[in-house]
This record gives sequence, structure tokens and C-alpha cells, in this order.
Amino acid sequence: MKFRTKRHPISLRRTTGKTKGASHIVLLICMAICVLLSCQTQNRSNGEGFKSLSVQEYEKAIGKKNVVRLDVRTAKEFAEGHIEGAMNIDVLKSDFEKKATATLPKNKTIAVNCRSGKRSKTAAAILVKNGYRVVELDSGYNGWTNAGKKTVKE
Repeated sequence: MKFRTKRHPISLRRTTGKTKGASHIVLLICMAICVLLSCQTQNRSNGEGFKSLSVQEYEKAIGKKNVVRLDVRTAKEFAEGHIEGAMNIDVLKSDFEKKATATLPKNKTIAVNCRSGKRSKTAAAILVKNGYRVVELDSGYNGWTNAGKKTVKE
């Protein structure tokens, strides 16, 4: 007994080199667009409600009168050097949220920094959740000092 299969006319067509090449080009263009759209650049809003700024952008932001400077490193790190005019609330302590909301004004932008940029993102997310406008120094205090910006010790 022989079984006959019905062949679909499209499946019998051979893809020509031109069609195949064109489909690869379209695929590459789509991939490039996706990569470009997914890449985050400096001064980006990260979806958490705050902006990560470069050293130069952060310096400009903290120069405004309606900005409070917040360093979220440990007290020891802060004492070793910090950005001038910054207050210190350690984000690693369990009472960070309570201290921050009791201390920081909601009518001003909070400019957050830590050592490398990781803890400041955590702190920024907590502050945004509590209704604050926040920017953070993407490269942290290390980026600030590497750029030769002014620091102070207490």
C-alpha cells in the first residue's frame, strides 16, 4: 500500500540566493535595532524611576539649589572622603528607609552616590518607592575621584 502525501506548492519552491540574502539582511537590521533600543546610555532612566548620571551630569545636577546630596556608603567610607555638602545615611543598615524618609525633604531632588554605583541604585529605588525624585551617580564615588572632582574629609 502506497501512501500519497499532498505537497504544498510553496514547499516545492526553492529559495533563491537573492531571497535568502535579503532575509538575512532584514534579520540583521532587526537585530541591530533591538540592540540599539535595549542599550542604556548615560543619563538614562532605568525603569526604576530615577536617572543614572555620568560624573559631569551629576556635578551639574548637584550644583542646583533644589538638590540634596546623599552619600549612602558606610560611616567609615564617608569619613575617609566624600562629595562636598553630602549627608550620610548608610543604605546597608536596616533603618535606612526610616532614616531617609524622616530626614530628606520630598520637595527637593535627592542626588545619591555610593562607592561604585551599586548601592546608590538600591537606595534610589527605595527613595523613589517613597515618593522622592532621585538621580544617582552611575560610577559612584570612585568615578567621581577618578575624574579629579573635589572631595572633602571630616
